[in-house]
Amino acid sequence: MPITPPPLDDRRFTQLVDSTLARARVHTPEWTNFNQSDPGVTLVQLFAFLTENLLYRANLVPQRNRARFLQMLRVPLASASAAQGLVAIANERGEATVQTLAADLEVRAGAVPFRTQLGLDVLPLESRVFFKRPVSAASQSPELMAYYRLLYASYQMPFPDDVQLYETVALDPQVVDSVDLRADTIDGGVWIALLARRTDVPDAGPDPWKTLRDRLAGRTLTLGVVPALEAVSARLTPVGQAQSAPMLRFELPDVKADGRVVRDATDRPAPAYRALDARTEVDLLAVPGVVQLTLPGAAQLRVWQDVDPLEGGVGDMPPALDDPTLGTRLVTWLRMRVDGASPARIRWTGLNATPIRQIQRIAAEPLADGDGTPDQGRRLSRAPVLPGSVSVSTRVGDDAPLTWSEIDDLAAAGPEVPVGNPRSTAREFQADDNGRTEVFELDAEAGELRFGDGLRGRRLPLGARVLASYGFCQGAAGNVAEAAIDSAPQLPSGFTVTNPVQTWGGADAEDVETGEKQVRRYLQHRDRLVSADDFEAITLRTPGVQIGRVEILPAFHPDLVPNEPGAAPGVVTVMAIPRLDPAQPDAPRADRLFLNALCQHLDPRRLVTTELVVRGPVYKGLWISVGVEIAAGFAIAEVVEAVKARLRAWLAPVGPNGAQPRETALFNARAVDPSRGWPLRTSVASRVMLAEVARVPGVMSVAEVLLAEGSRAAADVIPMTGLELPRVLGLSVVAGEPLPLESLRGGSGSATPTTVSLLPVPVVPETC
Repeated sequence: MPITPPPLDDRRFTQLVDSTLARARVHTPEWTNFNQSDPGVTLVQLFAFLTENLLYRANLVPQRNRARFLQMLRVPLASASAAQGLVAIANERGEATVQTLAADLEVRAGAVPFRTQLGLDVLPLESRVFFKRPVSAASQSPELMAYYRLLYASYQMPFPDDVQLYETVALDPQVVDSVDLRADTIDGGVWIALLARRTDVPDAGPDPWKTLRDRLAGRTLTLGVVPALEAVSARLTPVGQAQSAPMLRFELPDVKADGRVVRDATDRPAPAYRALDARTEVDLLAVPGVVQLTLPGAAQLRVWQDVDPLEGGVGDMPPALDDPTLGTRLVTWLRMRVDGASPARIRWTGLNATPIRQIQRIAAEPLADGDGTPDQGRRLSRAPVLPGSVSVSTRVGDDAPLTWSEIDDLAAAGPEVPVGNPRSTAREFQADDNGRTEVFELDAEAGELRFGDGLRGRRLPLGARVLASYGFCQGAAGNVAEAAIDSAPQLPSGFTVTNPVQTWGGADAEDVETGEKQVRRYLQHRDRLVSADDFEAITLRTPGVQIGRVEILPAFHPDLVPNEPGAAPGVVTVMAIPRLDPAQPDAPRADRLFLNALCQHLDPRRLVTTELVVRGPVYKGLWISVGVEIAAGFAIAEVVEAVKARLRAWLAPVGPNGAQPRETALFNARAVDPSRGWPLRTSVASRVMLAEVARVPGVMSVAEVLLAEGSRAAADVIPMTGLELPRVLGLSVVAGEPLPLESLRGGSGSATPTTVSLLPVPVVPETC
């Protein structure tokens, strides 16, 4: 049960003054002047002010006691999580040299500071990203093919029979949102043009960028990759091993000394490429990250010369640039390809990228000196503290500094004084190795340190000077929008910084009230996933994400739909919905980062024999048209809006109790709770919707309810199976007969007209 604080006096200043003056009239009848100017009234107000301050301090005692009770039960409150992301640093107007920036560089999004986590070489380059999108057979008109046959004939070259036309498309948010390296490209990769800056002046001679290539030789190119974070599924197998993922390969043109393209037996271009050694610590197709590529010598940073106009972009050749100004600034090409058959969708890739975290660091903060007593505690000035970031050093007199480290539990610490082994028969003294002694226990949410008592961990020595270094964050305030990071005080002149995607993973610390609700569940599951209630309670406490709803389906696998829970032994499916989705607020989608955070939190807590599937919901679009009759005395507009609000709340996938643990008795059957959102495997029926509309005040009767799924015909019942949930695509409520569904859809079910694609490469001059 919740820890109820003891009742304390909660009177305020005005109440204290009024009560005292009322008593004064009874106990001191000779006092008759109670105006504000009377000295007696002034004294009463003064003591009422002091009493109110004392009561305020007394009212803080229950809150501290509740937090202490949780500490005694060893139920930790979840600490804040630091947001993370990617930034790209560009040398736009600085000197055209390679400058190395160390890690821990501060960048800012307004008043929110971030720290870079990786040093990098900032190359004085610009980049443009292209991919080859195949042209459909329907777009290859006979006139277009005849034109290319005549074009090849004018160069006295045979037109290939196995030609596959494509168009060069820039990977730019204004052109395409993302690209699937397998499905959307003709060669399974993207091409990154490494360009000299607009302000750079080329060298005189046959190689205009020789000086720039000499500066780039042997340096490290840090490439950022942001995958498309659409709704996906995450799966943890019973053995607990990571799933195999497609790998990215990075290549540069391998140009011979003469600069010409190698040809195959059919006299077609057969360019060769040099693979670069790629170093990365994350799966670039699952989460945003960076890859470090070591560039070869200046002689290998070239492109082919004297390429025939009809061979530009043919086969494995890089795409020819439409803009001639880009061609004059081209240094070399970098090709990124994918190995494996799995889909790999990329949203952004760019140069000079580095990961960041929303961290503020405090170095050598002085704490109270040690007094030599057991169980000493110290409180840091800033909280919540990031776990694992605290280090403490002490110094007594002129002795060498002593470093203290964090430990999970002081009970595992060794004694301050070595203890002899009583079982040993040797004459010499033998001490047991019971672990470290210079340790402390950290309450990250409160920012409190607790040291040992001498038997379990060393005490802070008498008179020791104590210094603490740590990091803290601003929690959910670190989740900033795309391009919000735009300043860095320590960057050299002419450098700019921006974040290509929004930051993620920031979450506020858990408060005491929320922690109290977890006491009973925590004492039951002990941070282990066994029952369905354990899965729900632990999933809701995943750090770094904001969860709107969680549903646990034991013995259920979504790939075996239409099966019911209980048909797949050994499998547990966790359906999770985020609290917010700016792009789709009415039906939040679980993206890749959201599911990865859940997997990282659940993986070490599950049983080794459990196969865990973490997925988001599958939304089924609905069109609803309602006709109602309004009762007398009610405004039509208000009743119509009330009906719309009730239906949207009734069909909402996330309800008000979706992110709260169930308050049912332990080990009881899990009942359907509509307040958590639309129940799974519950069909949407027009007759039930009619009854829901009739409950709205002001509705006298309901003429009819029309219901349809997507572009299908109207139906009385829309079934929901597996992880399907309803999403309202269109809702119409009118007084009288309902609008036809065709009018509500507005022609949305019609086929999208096809667009004719062109072949922009190679560029053919208008005159010869």
